[in-house]
Amino acid sequence: MEQTIFIVVLGALSAGYLYWGMRVLPKEKWQIAAAVPVRKGADGRWQGVNLTWYGILTANAYAAAVFLALVLLAAASVSLPATCALIGLLLACCVPASRLVAQIVEKKANTFTVGGAVFVGTLVSPWAVELVNRLPFAGGGAVPVLPALAVFGIAYAFGEGLGRLACVSFGCCYGKPLSSCHPRLARLAAPVAVVFTGKTKKIAYASGLDGVKVLPVQAVTYLLYTATGIVASVLFLKGAYGAAFLTSLGVTQGWRVCSEFLRDDYRGAGRFSAYQAMGVLAIVYGVWVVNHFGAAAPIPDLSRGLAGIWRPAPLLVMQGVWLIIFLYTGVSRVTAAIMSFHVNAEKV
Repeated sequence: MEQTIFIVVLGALSAGYLYWGMRVLPKEKWQIAAAVPVRKGADGRWQGVNLTWYGILTANAYAAAVFLALVLLAAASVSLPATCALIGLLLACCVPASRLVAQIVEKKANTFTVGGAVFVGTLVSPWAVELVNRLPFAGGGAVPVLPALAVFGIAYAFGEGLGRLACVSFGCCYGKPLSSCHPRLARLAAPVAVVFTGKTKKIAYASGLDGVKVLPVQAVTYLLYTATGIVASVLFLKGAYGAAFLTSLGVTQGWRVCSEFLRDDYRGAGRFSAYQAMGVLAIVYGVWVVNHFGAAAPIPDLSRGLAGIWRPAPLLVMQGVWLIIFLYTGVSRVTAAIMSFHVNAEKV
């Protein structure tokens, strides 16, 4: 019963979050959350730094992924110090990779790529578990590799799914305009097409498609990834760790390969992008990992995982991750603000 409630709550919260996001985030006012004055100009106005909804929503997605990782790893009897070490190692690799890979592939200094970060994370995750198992507090092999990888796959599926709303706010990762699609696809997508407004959204300054109906690629990705996370969670809770890992990895990376044919933003040179190649390689690598690390492990205990999350240390970990990710992704480098301030004399 507890597992059923857990899965139903995940599904309900994911559906509600998507409904809210797709209704409001394409609008112009949902890109900049706040502006902070930093330097006063000669004309008396202030130059400011923008804090974005992209950063808030990305931080939300990371925090949700960490929450799931903490619960499910605790359910698999992984200690909190080992879990924190794993999360720290993966974030230390993946967060910088999100910018570095984009710089290499797209030749842009101020952009991020989840695809590149995930590819790096997929490559290093089994070896991160092996490294943590050699640390004194892990108890010499106390972290089972395949269950840990299954947890990472589930957390990633939910994290990137939820993170698509950040892309809706910023206007990136957008689909092709309906006018350039096959007529059948355009008719099918017309009722759920997305229209972005605002000249500071990427879809406007990169492609001039603000005010144009485009394919709802972000929403489809959100639905597919969160649904995959739910299915993989069910498999995980039944002890089918290899199936959970391959389901999460196969569906998310398979869709990454397919979805890029529906996207209109720049993804690097070539008809088959570097990100699509990374997706294919990640699936092949994942199959090898399951065969190599596929040792048996006990069935997880969800009650233990849920009981362990409501303590100060896990909550502080989630809050710390949220703050770090917000500061890293939420301080806008591609938009700026000019502000002026005055006194309302009638209220003095």
